[in-house]
Amino acid sequence: MACKGDKMQGLKIIYKKVDELIPYENNPRNNDGAVEAVAKSIKEFGFKVPIVIDKEGVIVAGHTRLKAAKELELEEVPCIIADDLTPEQIKAFRLADNKVSEFAEWDFELLESELEMLEISELDFDMSEFGFNSDDLDETFNVDASMNINDEGLQGNTNDENKLIFGKTKVIITEDELEMLENKYTEYIDLRKVSYGFVRWLLSDN
Repeated sequence: MACKGDKMQGLKIIYKKVDELIPYENNPRNNDGAVEAVAKSIKEFGFKVPIVIDKEGVIVAGHTRLKAAKELELEEVPCIIADDLTPEQIKAFRLADNKVSEFAEWDFELLESELEMLEISELDFDMSEFGFNSDDLDETFNVDASMNINDEGLQGNTNDENKLIFGKTKVIITEDELEMLENKYTEYIDLRKVSYGFVRWLLSDN
């Protein structure tokens, strides 16, 4: 898809004083819950994503980064001035920039692999500081009570509320299997203190 006009021209990054930047008063995005994690990311890796502002200094994209910068007591932050956009385009971009990220989904198998590699590296990254916790991979290994599946001929004491879900596959499990699974999960959490890597550990000789 071709980009309209000269929107692909080289970007110019400038540094602006934090106090000069103006939050957009009608910002519809509630970002307070993300500020701490973003601040930790900036502290660990540096300010790698500039704040986008209009020519008046009003934020177009980057309200969370501005709040994080204030929390870190930074004096200046990198900015890009969107002076090639009309006021209407800026309003549209402000909404689009927040919305399009919602279309992305995690590949939990690859995420597990990446987190495991970081865990065993010598750099000692605590990814929980950036929002990763023991619930992040629950979608890959989950017991759910909302599905209605009937497995004819299933042997053993079963409960229709016990279903194992991984990807698009859903399997009814027996009460004995559920207890065994819960015991293994508890063993793994006691050992590793995180949930990611559980499936690989379970399927290995552990």
